[in-house]
Amino acid sequence: MAQPTWHTPTRRSAVSLFGGLALGSLVGRAAFAQRTLEVHGGGDFKPVNVAVTPFAGDGGPSLTSIVTNNFKRSVFVNPVDAGAAGAVNPDVAPNMDAFRALNAQYVVTGRSARGADGRMKTEFRLWDVANGTQAAGQQYVTDPNNSRRVAHIVSDAIFSKVTGEKGFFDTRIAFVDETGPRENRRKRLAIMDQDGANVRYLTHGDDLVVTPRFSPSSQELTYMSFGSEDPKVFLLNIDTGQREVVGNFPGMTFSPRFSPDGQRVVMSLQQGGSANLYSMDLRSRTTTRLSDSAAIDTSPSYSPDGSRIVFESDRGGAQQIYVMGANGGAANRISFGEGRYSTPVWSPKGDYIAFTRQAGGNFGIGVMKPDGSGERILTDGFHNEGPTWAPNGLFVMFFRNGGGGPKLFMIDIFGRGEFPVPTPSFGSDPSWSPLLG
Repeated sequence: MAQPTWHTPTRRSAVSLFGGLALGSLVGRAAFAQRTLEVHGGGDFKPVNVAVTPFAGDGGPSLTSIVTNNFKRSVFVNPVDAGAAGAVNPDVAPNMDAFRALNAQYVVTGRSARGADGRMKTEFRLWDVANGTQAAGQQYVTDPNNSRRVAHIVSDAIFSKVTGEKGFFDTRIAFVDETGPRENRRKRLAIMDQDGANVRYLTHGDDLVVTPRFSPSSQELTYMSFGSEDPKVFLLNIDTGQREVVGNFPGMTFSPRFSPDGQRVVMSLQQGGSANLYSMDLRSRTTTRLSDSAAIDTSPSYSPDGSRIVFESDRGGAQQIYVMGANGGAANRISFGEGRYSTPVWSPKGDYIAFTRQAGGNFGIGVMKPDGSGERILTDGFHNEGPTWAPNGLFVMFFRNGGGGPKLFMIDIFGRGEFPVPTPSFGSDPSWSPLLG
């Protein structure tokens, strides 16, 4: 049966940039730089208050809603209700005194409307309330079908300006959509916007699918499929819907993941009672064995620079986390807390490794530094599993079993805010894409 197709436009093809608006005075930018949000810990944390005024035009209400909802789930940006400040003309500077009374630090104004050519023109301005200057602004012209993406791009631009960190809104989530009774669950590979919109199904549910993982380009996925034969690792092109088996190994292959350059896939291959790690060059299809033990080595994940691999292994008697060079060799254990550790995945920034820890009957999602120090559990409870990183390294998404089936959740790396991620039914095995290029 032919696979459904879905084309994900790149940022360049989806949005035509028609030049930036004024960036404000040098004084305004200097004041902004001094107030950049410190996102790395600290007990006196306060999010940046940003008033999002209603965007003018026929596309404005939808854009306003999307940007506001993005900020509500962002932890580091607090959307302030701008209604009390009165009507705002997007062509002139807002009344800063009115927004100071609302304790807003920044004000967003803008419009989004169809032009005579049928395309949607969206523009925004970000105003610094403290000094009354414009901190950022941009225009976008796009097909109306891409207007939701423009709202995410606008959100990213504002988030980046007020926090000094990259955004994460213009991204996709691949996941396993689960429907039907527990004893006969139908599992389909699906993809959606990070806020749960625009769900598309990439497989039909004829075979069981698990562990989808994005390529660095966001245009391909690896995943495992359980059909009538042994489980196999597949490579799926999201643009065309074409898929192919990654290698033809005897036994079971599982836990595939791309290298940072997208040229290799690392996976686990089970032979007899052991499982070892292998990498495959996707151009030549040659494989390299990376580990050689009688244990179960699985769930490998590359460091952002591609020089190291973190993985889980029971070589010490119980599941723990180890780090070794990308070409194999000696491995160093980095997890030493109570319980069993699994599903490690390296942050895109390289500063943390996320993991699942099972201890005392609970499953916790946590992070630690690559040397094992600084471990902290972000959320703990009944069967949390499968962390995946936002591209800016500030959030982790995971799935939690309960209430009849699994659901997706996201949490920031300091545990300040946890939010459900909407899916059509039950959802598991999330994979967060890079920012769409």
